[in-house]
Amino acid sequence: MMDLETLAQRLRDSMKASPVPDGAAALCGILGEALKDRAFTEAMLPDRKDGEAVREILYEDPELGFCICGHVNAGASVGKPHDHGTTWAIYGQAEGTTEMTDWRIVDEGGGGKPIRVVPARTYTLTPGDAHFYGVGAVHSPKRTRPTRLIRIEGANQDFIPRSHIVAAEEALQSAG
Repeated sequence: MMDLETLAQRLRDSMKASPVPDGAAALCGILGEALKDRAFTEAMLPDRKDGEAVREILYEDPELGFCICGHVNAGASVGKPHDHGTTWAIYGQAEGTTEMTDWRIVDEGGGGKPIRVVPARTYTLTPGDAHFYGVGAVHSPKRTRPTRLIRIEGANQDFIPRSHIVAAEEALQSAG
């Protein structure tokens, strides 16, 4: 059976042996194993009470700075295109499905203007899937039902500014 300490140690050991991004596939494999352990995911991703945050930091590594976060989404949601600033993330689907869209940057923005993006590809994360998003990788989730996932963040996202990103058609509409 997986537990949080074991997951954290395996991720730490893997990052030391092969830092991200080179070691990303190994990290996804480790998280994928954890996602298959139903007792582990149930313990890490309990129901949230009304008003509780969707994201909870379960573990923050004191040496390498990565975080293991639990996400419990009670209902449908459509996320806007975003990146993770100067760090990376791995989304691990524990329950439900998430339709993910990867976006391609068509205008780097700057000078107060947002980065403009267009959809590049859409795919579905199902239970057991773990997907790596490198620094600057723009993506967005869509959930039509409740979901639970474990996300590994390269650094605590509470302290990392993200880029101002909009879909190209949205940027054109707001300019007109």
